[in-house]
Order: sequence, then structure tokens, then C-alpha cells
Amino acid sequence: MRILIVSLFAMGIGLASVPTASAMPTAPLDRAAASDSATLPVAGGCGPGWHRGPYGGCRPLYNCPPGWHSGPFGRRCFRNW
Repeated sequence: MRILIVSLFAMGIGLASVPTASAMPTAPLDRAAASDSATLPVAGGCGPGWHRGPYGGCRPLYNCPPGWHSGPFGRRCFRNW
């Protein structure tokens, strides 16, 4: 029983000493302050008309004509059936 009390006390001290972390910072409540930012949100950091490929590189969003779809790794176009 003594070991249980000592271990619970040690765990309590350990958890109390851990600082709280802010995983998500708070957003400004004022929309005007949020729109003054010089950054633009884009898809995956590649820019408009592009997206991330299977290994993290940027690829064109629409690289095949209508009626076709891109194959593995976007290297070939295949007809939609």
C-alpha cells in the first residue's frame, strides 16, 4: 500500500510539473486583422492549378484532356470507359 501511495504521489508531481502546450493558437476575432495578412492560402503550397503528387512534389491539377484520366504518377493519360 505504501508503494502505491508513493507512486501515485510521484505521478502527480510529474504531471503537475509538465507545462501546458498550445497545440492550436487562437485566431484573431477581428476579420479585418485576418485579411491584412500578406499570405494567400493555396492547395498544399504548390499554387493555383497544382497539387501534391504521391511523393510530395507539385503536379498540374488537370494534366489530361477531358474524357481522359492520369495514370500512375501522372506520366500517361488513359481514356475513361
